[in-house]
Amino acid sequence: MREFKIGGLTIPIPVIQGGMGVGISMSRLAVAVANQGGVGVISAAGLGLVHRNTALDFLEANIEGLKKEIRLAREKTKGVIGVNIMVAMSNFADLVSTAISEKVDIIFSGAGLPFQLPAFLQPDSITKLVPIVSSGRAAKLICEKWMAQHDYLPDAIVVEGPKAGGHLGFKKEHIEDAQHSLEELIPEVVKEVSYFEEKYHKEIPVIAAGGIYSGTDIFNIMQRGAKAVQMGTRFVTTEECDASTGFKQAYIGASESDIQIIQSPVGMPGRAVSNPFIDKVRAGLKRPIKCPFHCIKTCDVSSSPYCIISALFNAYKGNMKSGYAFAGTNAFLATKITTVKEIFNELATDFQAALKKAGE
Repeated sequence: MREFKIGGLTIPIPVIQGGMGVGISMSRLAVAVANQGGVGVISAAGLGLVHRNTALDFLEANIEGLKKEIRLAREKTKGVIGVNIMVAMSNFADLVSTAISEKVDIIFSGAGLPFQLPAFLQPDSITKLVPIVSSGRAAKLICEKWMAQHDYLPDAIVVEGPKAGGHLGFKKEHIEDAQHSLEELIPEVVKEVSYFEEKYHKEIPVIAAGGIYSGTDIFNIMQRGAKAVQMGTRFVTTEECDASTGFKQAYIGASESDIQIIQSPVGMPGRAVSNPFIDKVRAGLKRPIKCPFHCIKTCDVSSSPYCIISALFNAYKGNMKSGYAFAGTNAFLATKITTVKEIFNELATDFQAALKKAGE
């Protein structure tokens, strides 16, 4: 697995750890990944709950929590640290400005099209900007709008396929459609991006995400044109992952049939490990709630059976009776708690074996 660059930043190992909220990927996991030569990513979602501060409201506490996590990471690694900030978050602008002012290396942004992301850069900013898309059309739109409005092109683009965990950028009927598979999406995005690379003489590496679990998976998707991969689910069952043991055990105890598509209160389909909490929601036993946080723009409080950020925070703490674990399609493959270093070693071994096999 060769190094690659994101806007001049050299990434020794082409593995980006996916941003997972609430509290699943914070500084501890991000540092461990960065120290192995990948990109460690802190999720900005819900940090106001993880870092409670009674003197601040939730949105203000979220900003302070993000500052704290970035600074903790900086103290413990000289590697590359990113932040994942969802466009759908109600304080998206404040979180982006905070990450840039803290000089985080990379912002990854999806759950909506981040058309205004470059507007937050200052003349002395060092932060690279990487949108997350689920189609070639979205990649093209972002490149066009960023150039027209900000004279800026993405430093890389993450393409997240329908096998990812968490919220998915696909209609339900497209999740199992082969035409929308990651294997089909990567060449499509590479083709769209190549036009802008040639016209503006800037390299825009395409990063594949969603359902990638092994070194063989990495090799295969790179054959389709990806320069790197983003992996979230694979890093959950590690000692360094910031989630509770209960959250990690949800993966280890899951069967393939337990990994299911759910309808999230934010208006998008999502993939999670089925459990009694989800069963109660499906049975209509959960009741509409009052929203204490106003964290997601698209969340309709009047029809929401539960507060998603509370459910995810409960899961982070290990209270699975009051929450659930988002997970990619391959979460059931986890059989034990391991370490980030062991995963990187295994990925490299598998990748080399696939490379050798292809050359035979």
